[in-house]
Amino acid sequence: MERGRMSRATLASSRSSDLPMRVQDSNRMSMAYTTPKSNMKQPSFGKLNIPKPQSVNSERRTSFFGARTSGASMPRNSTMSGFGGTEKIKDTRPLHDKAYVQQCIRQLHEFLTEHGYPGILSAKTLQSPSTKEFVKVFEFVYRQLDPTFEMPNLKVEEEVPAMLKALRYPFVLSKSSMYSVGAPHTWPQALGALMWLIEQVKSNWCLSKQGLLFSDFCEDTDIEEGAEYNQLLLDYNAETYSRFMQGEDTFDDVDELFFNKLKKLYNVDEALLASMEEKYRILSDEVEQLEKESRTDRLMTKREEKLQLQADLKKLQSFKSSLESHKANLENRDSELRDELETTGSQLETLKHQQNKLQHLLQNQKFTPADVERINREKRELQQTISSLSKSLEEAEQHKWNEEIALAKVNEKAALKVAEYNKLARKLKLIPLSAENAGGHDFEIRPCEYGPGSMVQNKTQRQMLLRKLVSDVEEENSRLANMKLSLEESCEQVNSNILDKSNDLKHLREQIRKLDELLDFNMQELAKEEQEWLAEEESVENHRKLLEKKVNFGYDESVQQLKAAQQQYHLVLQETNEERRTVANNLASIFTTATNHLSITEKCLEDLHVRVKRICSKAVEEDEAAVEKLRETLKNFRSKANSL
Repeated sequence: MERGRMSRATLASSRSSDLPMRVQDSNRMSMAYTTPKSNMKQPSFGKLNIPKPQSVNSERRTSFFGARTSGASMPRNSTMSGFGGTEKIKDTRPLHDKAYVQQCIRQLHEFLTEHGYPGILSAKTLQSPSTKEFVKVFEFVYRQLDPTFEMPNLKVEEEVPAMLKALRYPFVLSKSSMYSVGAPHTWPQALGALMWLIEQVKSNWCLSKQGLLFSDFCEDTDIEEGAEYNQLLLDYNAETYSRFMQGEDTFDDVDELFFNKLKKLYNVDEALLASMEEKYRILSDEVEQLEKESRTDRLMTKREEKLQLQADLKKLQSFKSSLESHKANLENRDSELRDELETTGSQLETLKHQQNKLQHLLQNQKFTPADVERINREKRELQQTISSLSKSLEEAEQHKWNEEIALAKVNEKAALKVAEYNKLARKLKLIPLSAENAGGHDFEIRPCEYGPGSMVQNKTQRQMLLRKLVSDVEEENSRLANMKLSLEESCEQVNSNILDKSNDLKHLREQIRKLDELLDFNMQELAKEEQEWLAEEESVENHRKLLEKKVNFGYDESVQQLKAAQQQYHLVLQETNEERRTVANNLASIFTTATNHLSITEKCLEDLHVRVKRICSKAVEEDEAAVEKLRETLKNFRSKANSL
């Protein structure tokens, strides 16, 4: 049956029905459009019935037998009137159904995983991939068809739809959808295109596998094609097409008969074909394994594994230190529980000894019913005591476990607090010792290095250093605040000067606004004049039409009047254009003058601002010199006063 489907895949592809179920039948092959001459260029018999795979699309083609008419004897109508015609149909796949989309995503994920997709892949990523991830997946799937394919780096949004169109994808994937592939309204269409491409890849694999069944047959034999082969092919095509037009979809008996005739014609060796198929399967497995190994960079993988193992080692070391401290606490608790257990065990041994003694008395003596009742009562009391002690032991073990859990939680909280402190200290540049604000002191807290007493001492020492650092920062802030106040006073004076100049600038802008209004008014006047000329032109056109209607009453005179009116119109239009250019040139000169004036004003303001800054700096220097001179005078005066 597999060989029967080989000969009709292309025929089924070229006449795909409107139903979605027939689109999936891409494993059939046909000899309808292959010629004996093209097939015999290859020495293998198997490639006679394996043409170039055609894309599965939603189009139906007519037969090469020509146009036909529908009637009662032909129940299936062709959608085309000639060979090679196509008719686009609407995509019937439920791409907006969430269940169908999720099924397609699972199939895509399985395909990529099974065939060694090199990138990081997860089903969550395929729910809404980016354009870059979509292009990588598309390139990987396309390489299954063409291993030498390389995706261009530029304009991939245009390349992908063009490549799908070249593969005869039956539906439209717009270029704009490639800019936001992961959007909810565009991802289903892109996913549908990928699933269609995967179907083509699977079909190509199947065709390639079947094509090698006869790859080495008749290597040294030159088979001449003649009338017998052409007659077989023509009879097969006629029979299958006739049945297809009558409503049939499978032609197993015709395929079997056609293959038997071909095998008889070319003397096919079944055993040789089976052995070559097995050989091809083994070689394909080896090639696939080698391709998977070549895609993955072993060195990079090992380096990533090394980094991961180093990170895990650091985590394990920190966890080991916490476990050691936790282990010490548990050992202390275990020693206490062992003491309690030994005490309980000694009590249990005493009770067992008493039980054995009573059991011995019971075996060697005869008791009255009252003694038996008394012994049973003591036995019940002992059993209750044992059960209560066992319960106490279980409660002690449970309490021990709860204490261990509570201790672990406290250690985790303390580790988080220490991590937050160290993180904040790094932000404040207090860690490490060589940090800017550390001052040679170690502010980092390492919980595994100190005991309870030394930790309190280090805490007190760090608090003192931090308080001193805070006081230094506050003093620096006060000094900077005083400096800021002095600078603000200088800036206020400069801002007052700038405000005066900004008022002048506003005045200039007001003048520019008035010029703009004047320009708008002139443009409106020009528009009105243009409308008047258009109205006049329309009246002249109407007059011309009226003259044409009265051509029998003086055609020559009307033509002369029309020419005169057109000359007058062109003359007036030329004058109007000249006036318009004159006004535009005047307005341009006005705008140029205003712009130059504005730039000169801005430049003057900038020069004034620079001079004010220079004067302010000079005044500050003079004030500092005067203050220094007063200090020297005061110092001289104090020296004289002390000498007196």
